[in-house]
Amino acid sequence: MTNIQNTSEMLIKARREGYAVPAFNIHNLETIQTVVDAAVEMRSPVILAATPGTMKYAGRAYIQAIADVAAKENDIPIALHLDHHETFESIEESLKLGTKSVMIDGSHSTFEENIAISKKVADKAHEFGATIEAELGKLVGQEDDLIVEAEDAAYTDPDTVQEFVERTGIDSLAVAIGTGHGLYETEPNLDFKRLEKIKSLIDIPIVLHGASGISKEDVQKCIALGCAKVNVSTELKIPFSETLREHLIANPNETDPRKYLNPAKAKMKEAVIEKILICMSDGKA
Repeated sequence: MTNIQNTSEMLIKARREGYAVPAFNIHNLETIQTVVDAAVEMRSPVILAATPGTMKYAGRAYIQAIADVAAKENDIPIALHLDHHETFESIEESLKLGTKSVMIDGSHSTFEENIAISKKVADKAHEFGATIEAELGKLVGQEDDLIVEAEDAAYTDPDTVQEFVERTGIDSLAVAIGTGHGLYETEPNLDFKRLEKIKSLIDIPIVLHGASGISKEDVQKCIALGCAKVNVSTELKIPFSETLREHLIANPNETDPRKYLNPAKAKMKEAVIEKILICMSDGKA
């Protein structure tokens, strides 16, 4: 039996050994089961990422309890991570429930405001033995109800990362290098030189958000340049919803969720396994 973990050891090990730990956005019992089943099968450490919208939909205590059971019943490293939370209060609530990995997203604020909120959350998270991720720069696209238009997206300025990390005490840094949330309308053009410079300036693991739709080659190049955590959401939702829709159309009289959800879970599991292989985290548990 193991307990839910923070992400410190798993991300440091990943950065040192040249792979990334995948962070999959989950929403309910079925999606947590699917992600964990795939990770166990592939012997991969895994991060279950829950946005504020997921917590509102499923209930913070329910998500925490399901993740706790998943960790205790499986012998791989599993972290429950708060993804893109924007308030100190929402994060503190989960810390008290036992969440060990959190993200404060102050990227929409000024540099000084981002530092202030990130440090406040970092201090509180460390009191609970939890790790904290923060973000510099804004990713285009939509995450929950948070929408960033293309003209508002800002790349991470490498000249600010060292000061930001030192003044906040964060454990990992999410950067904006040309990725975005959701699916891409055009081929993304990632700024690898910017990422390389950021890697040379800080020792903590770097996080790649918006990995859905990024090619295997580009993801692995980001991993080689210090990205130890790779976030995936949309590329799990699509196979799940498409398969569920097809099954219900083909079986209009089916009313048992235990039957119509299984094909969707199976298709989603294939996508999880594919991303684990891209992150090269298989066999690293």
